[in-house]
Amino acid sequence: MILKDLFQSDLVKEIEDSGNLKHFAAGEVIVNMDAYIKNIPVVISGSIKVIRTEEDGREILLYYITPGESCIVSILSGMKNETSKIKAIVEEDAEIMLIPAEKAKVWVKNYPDWTDFIFNLYQKRFEELLDVVNSVAFQKIDMRLLHLIKQKAQLYQTKEISVTHQQLADELGITREATSRVLKNMEKENLIILYRNKIELL
Repeated sequence: MILKDLFQSDLVKEIEDSGNLKHFAAGEVIVNMDAYIKNIPVVISGSIKVIRTEEDGREILLYYITPGESCIVSILSGMKNETSKIKAIVEEDAEIMLIPAEKAKVWVKNYPDWTDFIFNLYQKRFEELLDVVNSVAFQKIDMRLLHLIKQKAQLYQTKEISVTHQQLADELGITREATSRVLKNMEKENLIILYRNKIELL
């Protein structure tokens, strides 16, 4: 099991004893905005996307959580008993270990490898969020869209991605019309091939 690759045996036992291993289908919401975090997700298989909803209702993709990772925002909110600032949605069918937030707080004091896990996640997510800020502030839509398609290709380990124009638009916080227009231009530039609800990265 992937937990054994992350933590020492005594902590693995604690996680298995106190956690709840659950299967989730793609599209299920496992963390909602403004909800209190009772359980912290550690992805065993599949993936989760973490998004932020703006005041005008637009959503923007922050990062993906892949096997062996968790959501640093959920960890911090759960340990501090604060409401969530993000929404976490299952991207592809996933097996997730749900760890009680109160346990995670205790483990910081008792298990150095758990503390290292949190710090490593924090560093990775911080760098990814800097990329998001840079992308939104400075990059044109075509660069942002191509980056997202490449992210998904890496996530699914395939160059043929099943995704709609609307889904891409939602994750970037832009209109579907703008997304479709840019995708058609990218196809003309031989960067991608468009199919019905599918994109092939060249």
